[in-house]
Amino acid sequence: MKAVVTTGVGGFEKLDYCDVPVPRAEAGEALLQVLAAGVNNTEINTRVGWYSQSVSGATADALAPPEDTSRADGGWNEKTPFPFIQGTDCCGVVTEVADPTDSSLISKRVLVRPCMRPHGFDSMLNVWMGSDFDGAFAQFVKVPAREVFPITSSWTDAELGSLPCSYGSGENMVHRAKVQPGDHVLVAGASGGVGSAVVQLAKIRGARVTAIAGTSKMDQVRALGADHVVSRDCDLVA
Repeated sequence: MKAVVTTGVGGFEKLDYCDVPVPRAEAGEALLQVLAAGVNNTEINTRVGWYSQSVSGATADALAPPEDTSRADGGWNEKTPFPFIQGTDCCGVVTEVADPTDSSLISKRVLVRPCMRPHGFDSMLNVWMGSDFDGAFAQFVKVPAREVFPITSSWTDAELGSLPCSYGSGENMVHRAKVQPGDHVLVAGASGGVGSAVVQLAKIRGARVTAIAGTSKMDQVRALGADHVVSRDCDLVA
């Protein structure tokens, strides 16, 4: 299959479009044909090693890699497993499962939960698809079968492929905050992927939303349903 393999810490020169073996589903896993894969900041941050404790500034500050381009602490949990396939967001169709109990997933269009709890939700350990193990920048990807969710939707594959990381993060926030009707929610960075998700998810729950965004993006955030929009560039309130 074709895949984009990230070979180490650095710029675009570390991306290699090449042929790699198609993975096979093992116990508890499902194999997906990738229909759409989103690109978000975690792809860039992982490639440039931004998560390393040696980086204290913005993502751009990490673009010039050190002599040791492995940046052993540059991944989410352990050393980033270079060379590997990135791609945290995935919409796909299930083509193979290892366990007969998961056979109902075959041929279903699904989304993948990108932040996974391998030891269950009683453990705080999480692993990220496309950061800790091979992700969706390929024709096929294998994931734990328990982390795929069939989707019935009129949305396109590309639209669905943009959801898992940003909207999963946003849903986690509003769920843990126990947002309910009548609450007033302040959303910083409301024009970004996670911020725009929080605006919409809070409104669905009946909350009143005040959003902070750049002046040029205030109308965009207002269209998402924010009740009030504050410019981060000045004291303008709309």
